Amino acid sequence: MSTRTSRRSFVKSSVLGSAGLAVTLAQQASAADAPSKSATPPTPAVLDTLPTGRIGKLEISRLLLGGNLLTHYTHSRDLRYVYNLAKRYNTREKIFETMAVAEAHGVNALVIHTADGILDLLKEYRAKRGGKMKYIVCPTAPIEIGLSEYSAQVARMVDDGIDAIYLWGVRSDALVTEGKMDLLAQAVEIPRAKGVPSGVGAHRLAVVQACEQSQVNAGFYIKTFHHHNYPTGPKPEQVHDDYNEFPGYWCGKPAETIELMKKVGKPWIAFKVMAAGAIPPESAFRYAIEGGADFVLAGMFDFEIAEDVKIMKSILSSNPKRDRAWTA
Repeated sequence: MSTRTSRRSFVKSSVLGSAGLAVTLAQQASAADAPSKSATPPTPAVLDTLPTGRIGKLEISRLLLGGNLLTHYTHSRDLRYVYNLAKRYNTREKIFETMAVAEAHGVNALVIHTADGILDLLKEYRAKRGGKMKYIVCPTAPIEIGLSEYSAQVARMVDDGIDAIYLWGVRSDALVTEGKMDLLAQAVEIPRAKGVPSGVGAHRLAVVQACEQSQVNAGFYIKTFHHHNYPTGPKPEQVHDDYNEFPGYWCGKPAETIELMKKVGKPWIAFKVMAAGAIPPESAFRYAIEGGADFVLAGMFDFEIAEDVKIMKSILSSNPKRDRAWTA
């Protein structure tokens, strides 16, 4: 049985995790902080590799690095102190270090939203830190008639070299609920017109259903997906909608999600697979892959990455039983 460090004890584990590589990365961080040194730190040597798939021409690893922990959106239920703990741990330099650790272990893409300062940070990682990480980013600009702010943010992202763009699930959930499918479709077309893969994020299953029914030209979906077999998982009477964060779940209808996605011939990135840390990665990753996901998006602290990559490789090499064909 895998002995994976829990997030409850990550402060202690982080001192011991990523042995060897951490020393190199710490030296790089110190060098980057010193204004008198202009040398660009080298990218860490490759320690591991992962199977990959494609979204259009973009080749990405089957396990992707989630950005919520890096931007301190921990979704830690009522444990409010965890937000501050994550913020103090995932400093600017630790974010760079985490991306470098991920790259070294074969995780070649980061999925993140445009939190304050994040686009500048991503540019710096590539331009000054030697990073090769690919970026899949959702704009957080408002979706309004005319889409002026959204278009401007997308244009900047394309200029900054963002590799793929998707409609933020918070936005798509609201647009579908409000019946604004025209606006949703227009938003998806903006990155496409600039030659960038354009997808749709969703917490609610109704979003994917509506996009497919309306023939929205999404190149991929990023949809929540996790089982309910964990201590704080929702009881049947609590699942009164597709998505309700308060009780501690993000995929209200996993069985229905499996059935719907069987009919969707577009790449599917599953996220919130661990229900924000409540489900162990072995269980979460296997459920996502066997349930039909093409990629698994996981929020990981730097000291968790090596073990999570090992788990994912083991699952993928075990000939997992899937009813849905690989679409990427």
